[in-house]
Amino acid sequence: MGLLQDWQAIAFNEKADRGQLQNFWSRYFAIEKSVYEKLLSNPDEAVEGTVKELAERFEIEVMAMVGFLDGIDESLVTPNNLEDLTEDSHVSLAFDKEKLYKNMVEAKADWLYELPQWKEIFSEEKLKQLYTEQKKSGTVVKETKVYPNDPCPCGSGKKYKKCCGRNK
Repeated sequence: MGLLQDWQAIAFNEKADRGQLQNFWSRYFAIEKSVYEKLLSNPDEAVEGTVKELAERFEIEVMAMVGFLDGIDESLVTPNNLEDLTEDSHVSLAFDKEKLYKNMVEAKADWLYELPQWKEIFSEEKLKQLYTEQKKSGTVVKETKVYPNDPCPCGSGKKYKKCCGRNK
């Protein structure tokens, strides 16, 4: 079994005690936040190395690094091959800034998308724009239904059934 599968077995263990799982995720989210604080402090730096080297660099356990890689993968310029991940696998953390911010918003991870480092990367207006774009992307807009006796949407002033809605 690879590192990703080991991580998923721990993180998503349905047999684990609920309290233990909550503690696990609380600790992980604190670790994740600290890694993002460091990455976002120098967002243009090409951070790469083996999984073990990156874990040491960020002073976290290898399994936490695997979880971090799993979480950031969709935001990377070039996704890593997580399925065959080992401690010696070479990985890159080069991320797309806009994509990362939007993915944090989508995940409702306010502890991440509200990090002060984002204000050094994007203007306040840009952050609002990215936030709004992401929120709108998940919104389904239904067209209003036009009933036969409603005014026709073409603007003719006629009822819909007498104008565009009549059977031809």
